[in-house]
Amino acid sequence: MRILGIDPGLHITGYGIIDSDNGEYQIVEAGVVRTNKKDEMELRLHEISKELKNIIAQFKPEAVAVEDLYSHYAHPKTAIIMGHARGIIFLKSAEANIPVFPYASTRIKNSLTGNGRASKRQMQMMVASTFGTSDIF
Repeated sequence: MRILGIDPGLHITGYGIIDSDNGEYQIVEAGVVRTNKKDEMELRLHEISKELKNIIAQFKPEAVAVEDLYSHYAHPKTAIIMGHARGIIFLKSAEANIPVFPYASTRIKNSLTGNGRASKRQMQMMVASTFGTSDIF
């Protein structure tokens, strides 16, 4: 099964594509979609939409995993901003008839590192270690 995992963001949307076969996993592709912070929101969302459409067309995932919404009292706008990017992800997935599975970031971090509050750097190191590569980071 081919899975497209997405870490949504308005400025940087990260993605990774893995193939899963009998409990074995292989990285197919990983990258980011960057938008210009100076552009209006609609242009940034359009850029994410175009790039995601291309990624889906090129790699043909069978499922999409996306980070669930969360809100921290110190950064209340984060969930709203992330929600816009997630909307694009759900829309493009639906247009391609691909099911979307949301996961809490703490669940993803815990399953990879054993720590639900792992840093981005810890996650990168664990992914590189798991897949035996360091060149994607």
